[in-house]
Amino acid sequence: MIHVVIGTKAQLIKMAPLMLALQKASVHYNFIFTGQHQETINDLRENFSLKAPDVTLHSGKDVTSLPMMLMWILKILFNTIFRRHRIFDGDTSKESVVLVHGDTFSTLLGALMGKVAGMRVGHVESGLRSFNLWHPFPEELTRLAVFRLSDVFYCPGPWALSNVAKYNGEKVDTGYNTLMDALRLATDSFQGAASTGTGEPLCPGHPYCVITIHRFENIFSQSTLEMIVALVERIASKVQAVFILHPVTERRLREFGLMERMRSNRRVELRPRSDYFTFMRLVQSSEFLVSDGGSNQEEAFYMGKPCLLLRRATERQEGMGVNTVLSNYNTDTIDDFLNTYETLSSPARYMEHSPTALILAHLRESQ
Repeated sequence: MIHVVIGTKAQLIKMAPLMLALQKASVHYNFIFTGQHQETINDLRENFSLKAPDVTLHSGKDVTSLPMMLMWILKILFNTIFRRHRIFDGDTSKESVVLVHGDTFSTLLGALMGKVAGMRVGHVESGLRSFNLWHPFPEELTRLAVFRLSDVFYCPGPWALSNVAKYNGEKVDTGYNTLMDALRLATDSFQGAASTGTGEPLCPGHPYCVITIHRFENIFSQSTLEMIVALVERIASKVQAVFILHPVTERRLREFGLMERMRSNRRVELRPRSDYFTFMRLVQSSEFLVSDGGSNQEEAFYMGKPCLLLRRATERQEGMGVNTVLSNYNTDTIDDFLNTYETLSSPARYMEHSPTALILAHLRESQ
C-alpha cells in the first residue's frame, strides 16, 4: 500500500501530480495530512482535483511558532506510536511505502512515522543540499536526517543523485522535480479571462514583477526585514511590483511597523496569497520573479522566466547560470539583474519530461 504524508502547501503542490496520477490509475493511496499548513490547502486540492485527506493529524491554525511546533510534533508522534493502526488504515505490510517530500518538519515526521510503523520510506525531491548546516536552517539538517531514514530516494537529476550516493537504499533519477508536472497542469488551465476575485484583472495592464518573500531568515528580525523592504523598494523603482503577502510575512511587517511603508509605496501593489494556478498565471505574465523560495526558483526555470533570489545560498541547481541570479543581498548584483533581466528569458521547458510518470512506474513495479 502507498501512504502519502503531506503537511505544507509546497509539498501538496509538488506531490499533487503523483497523487492525481495514482487516482487516475485507480491505485489506492492513503492521504495523511499532518496539518502544518492549513490555509489554501482546500484551494490546492480543488486546483488539482485531489481527494480529501484520509487522515488529518492536526486541524486549526497553521503551525508558525516554536511552541506550536513542539506541541504539534509531540501530538503526531504520540498518535503514530499509539494509533498507527488508524493512521495507516490497518496496514502492517513491510512492503508498503510511506512517501514523504522535501525538507520540512512534516517530511521528517512522515519518515519517522514510516519507520515506527515498520514500512519503507520513499523520499521525493531527495538529494538536495546546500552543504551549509545553518543555511537554510533547519532545512539542511532535516534533509540529512531524512536521508538516513529513507529506503528509496527519488532524486531530481544527477547532481541530487550524487549527494545521496553514500546512503543505503534504492536510488531513482527522476530527471527533474515533480513540480514540472504541477506547472504543466497549471498552464493547461490558463484559458479565458482571469480576475483577482474582486472583479479586478488578475494581471496588471502594465509591465510588472512578482515578489514573494517568506523564509525564516528573511523575516525573523526587524533589521533583516527592513533590509528586505529596502530591496523591494529598489526593485519596484525599476519595475512596478506585485508583492504577495504570505500570512507570516504580513504578520512580521505589522509587528515591525513596516506595513504602512509598503502600503504607501505607489510602485508596490500588495496582494494576499492566492491558489497555485492563479499565482502561476500571474508569474507567467510578469517581467520577472523575485523570491526566496526554492520552488519558485524551479518554476521560473521551467517557465524560462528571469528570477532574482533574495538569498545568500540555494540548494537547487535549476536556473543557475541560465535565468536565475543569486543576489546575496548585494545591491550591485540586484541592479545588474534589473538592467539585464530581459536577456535572461529562455524557452519554457516543462513539456519535455514527466518525473511523475517515472515515480509512478517505479511504485507500481515495487508494490
